[in-house]
Formats: sequence, structure tokens, C-alpha cells
Amino acid sequence: MLSNHLQNGIESANLLWSRVPESDDASADGAGLLNSPRDGGGVDSLDYEVIENYAYREEQAHRGKLYVCYYVAVKWFFSLLIGIGTGLAAVFINLSVENFAGWKFALTFAIIQKSYFAGFVVYLVINLVLVFSSAYIITQFAPAAAGSGIPEIKGYLNGIDIPGTLLFRTLIGKIFGSIGSVGGGLALGKEGPLVHTGACIASLLGQGGSTKYHFNSRWPQLFKSDRDRRDLVTCGCAAGVAAAFRAPVGGVLFALEEVTSWWRSQLMWRVFFTSAIVAVVVRTAMGWCKSGICGHFGGGGFIIWDVSDGQDDYYFKELLPMAVIGVIGGLLGALFNQLTFYLTSWRRNSLHKKGNRVKIYEACIISCLTSAISFGLPLLRKCSPCPASVPESGGIECPRPPGMYGNYVNFYCKTDNEYNDLATIFFNTQDDAIRNLFSAKTMREFSAQSLLTFLAMFYTLAVVTFGTAVPAGQFVPGIMIGSTYGRLVGMFVVRFYKKLNIEEGTYALLGAASFLGGSMRMTVSLCVIMVEITNNLKLLPLIMLVLLISKAVGDAFNEGLYEVQARLKGIPLLESRPKNHMRQMIAKEACQSQKVISLPRVIRVADVASILRSNKHNGFPVIDHTRSGETLVIGLVLRSHLLVLLQSKVDFQHSPLPCDPSARSIRHSFSEFAKPVSSKGLCIEDIHLSSDDLEMYIDLAPFLNPSPYVVPEDMSLTKVYNLFRQLGLRHLFVVPRPSRVIGLITRKDLLIEENGESSAVELQQSTSVRGRYSETATRMDAAARPLLDDLLG
Repeated sequence: MLSNHLQNGIESANLLWSRVPESDDASADGAGLLNSPRDGGGVDSLDYEVIENYAYREEQAHRGKLYVCYYVAVKWFFSLLIGIGTGLAAVFINLSVENFAGWKFALTFAIIQKSYFAGFVVYLVINLVLVFSSAYIITQFAPAAAGSGIPEIKGYLNGIDIPGTLLFRTLIGKIFGSIGSVGGGLALGKEGPLVHTGACIASLLGQGGSTKYHFNSRWPQLFKSDRDRRDLVTCGCAAGVAAAFRAPVGGVLFALEEVTSWWRSQLMWRVFFTSAIVAVVVRTAMGWCKSGICGHFGGGGFIIWDVSDGQDDYYFKELLPMAVIGVIGGLLGALFNQLTFYLTSWRRNSLHKKGNRVKIYEACIISCLTSAISFGLPLLRKCSPCPASVPESGGIECPRPPGMYGNYVNFYCKTDNEYNDLATIFFNTQDDAIRNLFSAKTMREFSAQSLLTFLAMFYTLAVVTFGTAVPAGQFVPGIMIGSTYGRLVGMFVVRFYKKLNIEEGTYALLGAASFLGGSMRMTVSLCVIMVEITNNLKLLPLIMLVLLISKAVGDAFNEGLYEVQARLKGIPLLESRPKNHMRQMIAKEACQSQKVISLPRVIRVADVASILRSNKHNGFPVIDHTRSGETLVIGLVLRSHLLVLLQSKVDFQHSPLPCDPSARSIRHSFSEFAKPVSSKGLCIEDIHLSSDDLEMYIDLAPFLNPSPYVVPEDMSLTKVYNLFRQLGLRHLFVVPRPSRVIGLITRKDLLIEENGESSAVELQQSTSVRGRYSETATRMDAAARPLLDDLLG
């Protein structure tokens, strides 16, 4: 009977493996999607700018105050749903990971009582099955779910349209893939994938679900513009960090500092509200699980390492070794970024091009290697006797069995009163290993040899694992690496300053902050996250010190981890600061290599179709001619809008003469021009046009953006860069120097009340200035007008 079940299981596995293709054009991390979006060349951009055409203005005119209140209420309601959804996803992931890890360690510990070899085989097989399931899900179901997902989300919020990033299957692949990869003991975390998970939940809520899987509703489809979706995804990112670390304020600051390129105060309130909801959901779930109904999931399920009972104060003498920790963090973080860049580049250009089976082979080999190291190295380490007295050990039980959430793990020891310090951090979950490294009142628990061995091996495993075809975060591995060398430095400080009240766990915390700062280059948000997860506000100045030093050292060598990975994946991020060489360039020089294709206001359908087929531009200037024959740019029309017009055909006309847009009824609502979030909008090859259709005309005036942003040709490219990025633009017109000025807008011209009048204070100031200086201003205006005409002419 048992042999029949075993034979059926082997046949099922063979059938499943046979379905894996030998090769695949798209890479596991979605790179193939980046290089070939439909109907576009390379990476596409998002339309964060409001297209104020006649359809938009007509729609806004019909919206009253009641609709505005409804619109704002729905935004807050969606923020609530995003917080609840992300919190529940985090609870499910942590619940699954903790139970898989608990069952794995419990079974392994029960078996090693009889045979360590049999225990190793069971331990290896369980990890291998979990990692295989994760890699299979990613390669066959959701390629875009590989990696942390933060570079892709950062690119999306920067204005880059990355196909597949926010789909329903990506969400499912991210959740279940994270359970397999983290539960399988790989040197990676689930925090980065949780940020991607929150962004996917937010995007799916904004579009009403998934149409492909028939899981959608028309009611929530209120936010159809890229601008509104951007706000929802920002809330999802903050919710992901808040759920991963139980750090709501840190989540808000992470979204502000790391992933977003555009921010406003109204969005801050909604992001903060979303993070607060996540904290409530997580806290409720943890309280519900205290009764023991969640299996191995308990108080240690969510990442929080309470060090409030640790070192109460610090001394001036400690600042030097703490600064050294910052320097080490910057060096090791920069080295980590460079090594992962080289290794990931080799994977993408060579290894992963051999097909999905190779990606699965790679993940399984790394899983076996990780299991062998984490189980085998503690066997080579000699056990140490438990602390003689309870006060010396801080009242901590010694020894403990592996995987039981505590210090002093008894593993391959001759007596019951000994513990294996290397197994305490190696043969354990990463969360519990960090808790052991952060622990206070555990002096001399770890030897320097064990910490150096763990640092070298885990650092190598983290570098090798990063970039495999599984969901992978880098927060927790970074904390593991940093806390190891931080505790090592703390041991030397304790031995050097023997009379000071110094805790090794404090230096482990500072080491964790320094490595994250040296690798990810975050400061404010990371500082708050570290304070929230350790529950010790007294260490805030020290965390700030090591973060500043590690970031400065790391910046001297290369970019941050997410920027390096974004560049490797071909995501053209616009960073917060323009390059130095842009100061010597002007706008005209930046666009000299481009060929501008302009469209007349009234154009033949055949010409529109021909232009769309012959190039991949996403925006076209529209020109018209005055009665005197002068060419006039009247606006910008988007490629997606032209495709909608060709598809509907309701705006075709027989006459080549323009019509009055104000007197013409608009047959399209503004939402019809919105591009679906899946980035698979209309394609010119999908539109069928008859010969009669091709001979008709379209008047583009009602559908173009009549007020695009414009810069003079000699404007500094640095100013152009800042304007483009801060406004979230997709197109920016470069025009010759204008010949005249029709007005000058100042601050007082923008201080307008709803009735169209300036405020009373402004009117009073304006009247006072006008009465006092009117005569002087008249003389100055008369004298300066010839000079102004010469400068502008």
C-alpha cells in the first residue's frame, strides 16, 4: 500500500517536471517583459499628468460637491481596504512560514536523537521541497514575482510602466513563493516581497480586481488614471513595510524616502491611515494566536526584537568603536551591492537564458548548499558549558532544543548541560537568530570564532542567493550580517572597557543598522524602523550616527542596492538629483537626436494609422495654421488616445475642415482613454480599418492636451530635469525663445478664493503697494520696456 502511494507520488512529480519547458524567452524576474512591451519600444512611461482636454473639462463641469465628497470618501475607504488586505496577507505569510519552520525543526530534532545523518536528510529534503515549490511557482506562473519587487515598484512610482508587476498572478506568486523560499531556510527575507504584495493589493483594488481570472467588479473602478493608481500603490508600499516590521511610522517614511518620487500632504494622511490599519490588523492577529490555535506561530512570528532591557546608557568612549561599526557597514554594504550586481548580471546574461529548468536547478542546488552549511558547520563546533549561575545568563534557560525560540541551543553536545553557540544562530530561523544576537545579559554566549565563521558563510550565501528565481527580500539577511559583526565588535569593546556597563547586543543592533545603511542607503526611515522594532528610543542617536557614517562610506563606492538592481533590470529611474554634467547642457542639446513627428489638427485616418505603425512615439505635437499662414502648436495628443479614436470610429468625419470643439458633443468619457493597469492596452495591429474608414478624417482638437508643459530651448538641463521629475511628466515641449510676454504670475495671483477674488489681506497689501509706488512703477516700466523688448526679441 505504501509502495503504491510512493509510486504514484513519483509519477506525479515526473509529470509535473515534464511540463517545465526547456527554454523560455522571458526571464524569471520579468526582464523579458521590460524589453518587449506591446506596441512600444523598450520601457514605457506612465501618464501622471492630467490631460485637460474637452472630455476632461466636460466631465469636471458635471461633477458637483456631492461627487467630490464621494470621491474623497472612496479614497479613504480604499486606504482602509489596502491596510486590511496587506495585514491579512502578512499574517498568512508569517503564519505559514513559522509553522513550516516549526514543524521542520521539531521533526529534525526528534530524528537526531537517534541519528544525526537521518535528521540531516529529513532537514535537507523539507527545505528542498519548499524551495522547489517556490521556484516552480515563479518560473511557471508568475515570473514578475521573483526578487524583492522593490526596484519595480520604485520604477512604477517614478513613472515607469513595467508589465506584469502588479497583476493578480504576481500577487499570488509573491505570497506563496515567499512562504516556500523563506520557509525553506534560504538566506533571504520576506520583507521586500511584502512591500510588493501591498502594492499589488492596492493596484488590484483600484482596478476592481482581475479581469483575466474573472475576479472583478465594476463598482471600485473609480481610479482609472495613472495618477490615482500611483497614490494607491504608495499606500500599499507603506502598508507592506508596516506589516513586515510592525512599524507603521517607519512604513510611511519608507514610502516617502525610498520608493516615491512625488509626494503631497493629502497623500501623507492616507498613507499614515493605511499603516495604522495594518498595525491594528497585525496586533489583533497576534492576540488571537496567543491562545495557541496558530500552531508554532506565536509571539515571535512578527519581527520585533525587544532590547528595552539592554544597555541603559552609553559613554563617550564608545563613540569610536561605534563609528568603526559604521565604516565596516559602509564597506561591507558597498561590497555586497557590487558582488550581487556582478553575479545577477551573469545570471541574466548567461545562466537564466538556458531555460526555466536551469533556474529551478539553481534554486535547488543553493537550497542543498544552505542546508548542508547550516546543519553541518555546527557539528564541527565544540560545545560550551552553560552559564554557571542564573543571574549571569539573565534568567535565560540553558540549554534549549533547536528551533525553540531561545538562546543556548543544545546541538550535538556530549552532555545536557552544554550548548552549541554556532547552532544557536545557524540551525535556527533567521528571526530567532537575530533575537539571539540582539539579546542582552548573555555575555560570552558566542565566541569570536563562531561569529566570524557565521559572518563569512552567511554573507556568501546571501550574495549567492540574491537573484535566484524566488521571491527574496534583503532586510533580514542584512540585519543578520550586520548584527554578527556588530556583536563581534561589542565583544572586543567589553573586553577593552572592562569597568563600563556595556551590552554586546547593543553593538549587534548598531551593526545591523550600519549594514542596511551601507547597502540600501536609507537613513530616516531605516532609523525609525530600527527604533520601532527594538523598542529602545535611547539608542536613537547612536543609530543615527552609524547610519550617517555607513551611508557616506557606501556612497563613495557605488549606488544603493535598489538603484543597482533597477539599473541592471533596465528600469530608467530618474534619481532625486540630476547628474553633474547636465549643468553644462541646455534643453535643445538633450533632444537633438529625436525626430519630432507633428500631426495637423484635422488629419486623415490613413495618415494616423501609417504614423502609428511606422514609429513607437507615445506623444505627438498637434499643429494648426492661422489665417496669416503662421504655424501654431495647439497641444499634445497621446498615442493611446489616438488608438481609442481609431477603435471607436465614432469621431470620423468626411470633411477635412475643423469643427468648433465647444459646440460639438463629446462622445467619449474621460475614463475611456485610461490605460488598463496590466499595460496591455490597444495595439495598432488589433484595430481593423476598412478602406472607407481610411479615407475619413479626425479633428484632434477635442482630444488633445491644450496646455502641455513647455520650456525654452536654452533652459539649463538641470532645471528641465527637476521640473520633469518633480511634476511626474511624460512629455515636455522644447520651443524657441518666445517673442513676447502677455503676463507675469506672482504669488498674489495664485491666492484666489473660490469666488474668484483674492483674499482680504492680499487685496489690502496690493492696494497699499499700488498706492505708494504707482508713480515710480510707471516711470520704471516706461524706461525698462525698450530693454525688455530687446531681450525677448
